[in-house]
Amino acid sequence: MQNKGLIRLFAILFGIVSIYQLSFTYFTNKAEEEAKEFASVKIADSEDDYVAKREAEEVKYLDSIGNLKIFDLGFTSFTYNEAKEKELNKGLDLKGGINVILQISVKDILKGLANNSKDPVFNKALADADLASKNSDETYIDLFFTAFDAIKGDTKLASPDIFANRTLSDEVNFQMSDEEVRPIIRRKVDESVVSAFEVLRKRIDKFGVTQPNIQRLGTSGRILVELPGAKDVNRVKKLLQSTAQLEFWETYKSEDLATFMVAANARLGELLKTEETAREEILEETESEIDSLLSDIESDSLEVKNANPLFDLIIGGGQQGSPIISTFATKDTATINSYLKMPEIKQLLPAELQYARFVWGKAIEDSESIDLYVLKSNRENQAPLSGSVVVDAQQTYDQFNKPAVSMQMNGKGAKAWEELTGKAYNEQGNIAIVLDDIVYSAPGVSRGPISGGNSEITGQFTLNEATDLANVLRAGKLPASADIIQSEVVGPSLGQEAINSGFTSFIIAMCIVLLWMVFYYGRAGVFADVALVFNIVLIFGVLAGLGAVLTLPGIAGIVLTIGMSVDANVLIFERAKEELSKGKGVKQATADGFNNALSSILDANITTGLTALILLIFGTGPIQGFATTLLIGIATSLFSAIFVTRLLLEGYIKEGKRKLDFSTAITKNLFRNMNINFLNKRKISYVASGIILVVCIISLVTQGLNPGVDFAGGRSYQIRFENPVSPTEISEDLNPVFGSVEVKTFGSANQVKVTTKYKVDVEGAEVDEEIQEKLFTTLQKYLPAGITYQSFVGGSDEAKLGILQSIKVGPTIADDIKKGALWAVLGSLAVVFIYILFRFRRWQFSLGAVAAVFHDILIVLGIFSLTYKFMPFNMEIDQAFIAAILTVIGYSLNDTVVVFDRIREIINEKGWRGGDNTNSALNSTLGRTLNTSLTTLVVLLTIFIFGGESLRGFMFAMIVGILVGTYSSLFIATPVMFDTLKEKGKSKLTEEKE
Repeated sequence: MQNKGLIRLFAILFGIVSIYQLSFTYFTNKAEEEAKEFASVKIADSEDDYVAKREAEEVKYLDSIGNLKIFDLGFTSFTYNEAKEKELNKGLDLKGGINVILQISVKDILKGLANNSKDPVFNKALADADLASKNSDETYIDLFFTAFDAIKGDTKLASPDIFANRTLSDEVNFQMSDEEVRPIIRRKVDESVVSAFEVLRKRIDKFGVTQPNIQRLGTSGRILVELPGAKDVNRVKKLLQSTAQLEFWETYKSEDLATFMVAANARLGELLKTEETAREEILEETESEIDSLLSDIESDSLEVKNANPLFDLIIGGGQQGSPIISTFATKDTATINSYLKMPEIKQLLPAELQYARFVWGKAIEDSESIDLYVLKSNRENQAPLSGSVVVDAQQTYDQFNKPAVSMQMNGKGAKAWEELTGKAYNEQGNIAIVLDDIVYSAPGVSRGPISGGNSEITGQFTLNEATDLANVLRAGKLPASADIIQSEVVGPSLGQEAINSGFTSFIIAMCIVLLWMVFYYGRAGVFADVALVFNIVLIFGVLAGLGAVLTLPGIAGIVLTIGMSVDANVLIFERAKEELSKGKGVKQATADGFNNALSSILDANITTGLTALILLIFGTGPIQGFATTLLIGIATSLFSAIFVTRLLLEGYIKEGKRKLDFSTAITKNLFRNMNINFLNKRKISYVASGIILVVCIISLVTQGLNPGVDFAGGRSYQIRFENPVSPTEISEDLNPVFGSVEVKTFGSANQVKVTTKYKVDVEGAEVDEEIQEKLFTTLQKYLPAGITYQSFVGGSDEAKLGILQSIKVGPTIADDIKKGALWAVLGSLAVVFIYILFRFRRWQFSLGAVAAVFHDILIVLGIFSLTYKFMPFNMEIDQAFIAAILTVIGYSLNDTVVVFDRIREIINEKGWRGGDNTNSALNSTLGRTLNTSLTTLVVLLTIFIFGGESLRGFMFAMIVGILVGTYSSLFIATPVMFDTLKEKGKSKLTEEKE
């Protein structure tokens, strides 16, 4: 090996840089442990809200040391804040937090650009685009244009009632054709999405989590937000989805609505009585046909129990001069809304109140009541003053020392605010401060008009609510609503468990591999182990240096790299043993072993790397984490095996006097002089594989697979209880609530996974809240006393109970994931087919490799189809499963390429000679094939047993894939390649017969 000194220097520097990069993580972890100890001492266990207070103290401690040096060697030093920015990033599944994909509503943007046009053609096109978007890959704006063209008649996009309005007057005029308007609207929509992206980024920057990630996904209006470490999930969702539509409205007083409320109550009584009478008549007509007891029950349940349907729901409010019309129970808001929307009730409003808007006040935490206000609206539903005039906002405290938000308006806003407050002062009225259709407060003006543009929002805020409100107002409003179409929430306790299980599997797998290499290769194995440990340091160092995110699948990728990285050393050592058996000296045999194995090592790692690259391109989230670590692992493994191992070996034998056998007394003669006629057995393997494939295909057609929410859409919740529970009983409890739910034991008997498609098409934080509340209410009997709703939703840190993880995937994004997975599989096959064709110059080699891969994929899918109903672990088909399939493809090709490489080498020397030389090549690589497969299999089994429940299905697919892939490289890939050759020569036996 040339340039040993340069390579040695590079390896040393590479190692030092990696250790330096990892030092940031070490020192930040040390500081955070000190913060936990400090908080635990300061906050007594008996204090109320212990967890929240302890976390607050941890944050205060870390803030206090943020600019203090936690490492100082004179020539280099760094503070805690500097180290935190450079530490190894932990993903959602290791740190807890939230990962969401937001869909910015292009429909809202279009309506805004058209000034909320009432044009029937425009609104019909929007409605048609809504329907089409549920089953189409096209962007919403393309669907809108298509729908508009289909119904427009003589209407143009540049009509005064659509886009040729005052807002777009500088760019769209009446004379423009639709073709000229479309690119302008597309640009405006894109600008709005970019604006939304910037608003969200500003909000997230102020939220306070470390290493947040926000990125726009293509041009579809989707935005990915990752907040590792975020613990208050509901707070995050509100922060992300709040449009921050701030408005200032005049309000009516209670007495202004008194006549209407009396009339509405009386009219509702008549309407409900009429409805009741009709239902009783139906019951009387059918009474003879049904059980009399059932009839009595129905009659009782339908009886009108009061004549005041509206007044009986009022629990307060309505004082003279108050802007609060009435106070109701929070649970009755839906009923009140339905009453107020009735045409028969709306027509009771006096003429001067015909445009009045009924709006609810802000819900107060731990309160079961909510206030109803009525705003003085107008035909255009335009507020006298909007939040667009706000230039700054700060969290402050009101006169009662309660959290509040102060605002500063621009000059135009200050003038309008002075006029509005002056009018309220003169009329002794109130001004409602409305954010996203919720009245936060409706103060009166008692000291005259307010000049200068200063104002304050109060409303019984918590400190976090006031801080978030100030942040969203300062960042600006979203140009359109943002719906969460995919989300994953992981509780911090589950993240810690993932770290523990991942670290355990990592250490066990590492020890097994290290011991095996010494057992099988003796002293050479020790050198391989040193290179392997060095390789692990490099992987983590590169991850930290690149700012990549370490996830649980990423740990699996690293552990898999450990198993696969020995493959290069195995190839080298096996070839060196062959050279020794030819009588060469240790030094020459070692050099030839490296040279002869290089082609196989490169081909095998490039094919695996190509599949990992496809994963990186088409995968999302954790799958990209797996692909990233796999790619880094492949690169560092090649460097460690080819250069570091060689440096160590050549340094040991440089004097030429030291002995190195590349084996031990036990393994010295293993797999030597093997003479199995693999090709003679190919008919048996074809029949056996054919039978298995037929069974698998039948099962796939009849039973199918178990698609997870990634592919089917829906919501899933991983819920842990204190004691073992029956999934059947929980399913029976939840089915009446959600219509249809699937409940399975997930790992231990006290943990279940609940999956439902309830309201999967409905977007909004309200639906998520509704489902979680129903889960808590229904499952409360299985929980210990004292577990609150907030603890249940947050996954109680202390008890580690409740919802530990939740995933939501909308139907649209589920379709995108399925298509991405299909393209990933097809893309990897196509890329590898082309690469093998390029390397081996015979299409038969490519055909054999791809046939083996198809064989392996079908069997893995078939086994999942045959066994998912009774296996004691999760076997859903999700993105992680696709990652497993692609890794199986890579591994199978890795194995096949090594075999093909040896076949090519022997054939180039001696020709085909029937199947003799092919069999010889297969036998000569058998030791390497079984050794690598066994090592990798042991590693996978270790992860399967110790790596945590979330990885078991993933690992099971990998284990099946490794077993099948090892078999197919010997009995499918090579026979298919051989049988498609035209010129095979004559075997020795045939020549002897002739």
